[in-house]
Amino acid sequence: MPGGYAAIKNGVSKNRGFSEVAGGQKPAWLRVRLPTGAGYARISRNVRTYRLATVCQESMCPNVGECWNSGTATIMLMGNVCTRACRFCAVDTGNPGGRLDADEASNAAESVRLMGLQYLVLTSVDRDDIVDGGAAHYAECIEKIREVNPATSIEALTPDFRGVPDAVHTIVDTPLDVFAHNIETVEGLTNRVRDARADYRQSLRVLEIAKNRRSELLTKSSLMLGLGESDAEVQQTMDDLRWAGVDILTFGQYLRPTKNHLPVARYVRPDEFLRYRELGLARGFTEVVSGPLVRSSYRAERVLDGDNVGLQTKAG
Repeated sequence: MPGGYAAIKNGVSKNRGFSEVAGGQKPAWLRVRLPTGAGYARISRNVRTYRLATVCQESMCPNVGECWNSGTATIMLMGNVCTRACRFCAVDTGNPGGRLDADEASNAAESVRLMGLQYLVLTSVDRDDIVDGGAAHYAECIEKIREVNPATSIEALTPDFRGVPDAVHTIVDTPLDVFAHNIETVEGLTNRVRDARADYRQSLRVLEIAKNRRSELLTKSSLMLGLGESDAEVQQTMDDLRWAGVDILTFGQYLRPTKNHLPVARYVRPDEFLRYRELGLARGFTEVVSGPLVRSSYRAERVLDGDNVGLQTKAG
């Protein structure tokens, strides 16, 4: 998907992260290697040949090589204009006027087939301009992708659908493997980081509604670190997500998309990410994937495969 700092003490900005990191230099652990590998080359070739769109490339994800080599990719549904304006996100904001692509389900299914994906993450913009938030359209896409690609595992990384249970049920009742919704940040920073319509408690309810609808379905959420959150707030968020029945949690470093977005309060060290993984596992999460370059769907297929024991913190 995202000058000097004044008054930094113990690595956390006193103004909760809305200044600039001293010197503006990224640490060495955020350096990214150029993607290589046979799987990456194959998917990249098909993406170019058939002019396919993936979030992986468009968001310049640092893990694109590793994920594509494992047969995992992310596709965004319902256009590229979001009705919300979160201060961490570079997606365009506006009013799409209720427009949806009637051919999107078939086109998405064919894209997955051409890329030969083993694991697909479907995400989308928020569509508050549509009565159900686009849930029925989203579900249609999942159903068609499953029909054309029966062996591909599917994760839906959804918006909050304004917390409406029927909309969440519409998604959960499809042949999904994982239901994901990102809480993004701690409760105390939500009003500064996310759009006013994206409430912390509402996000928790969405995850709880999904788990209550299908208890066997894996649920998942993600937090960005480095926005000015305290350690106590991060741990409280973990407790809240466990209360909502969330199975899988990811932590990654927030990176500022442009100068018009929220600045980074601090760069969280790799050992801190490892500590949060250990704290999360101790709380009962099935898996916690935590590291500076981790994004919400980093190597998501490994948890489904039961290969979570050796999954290491990605430190760059």
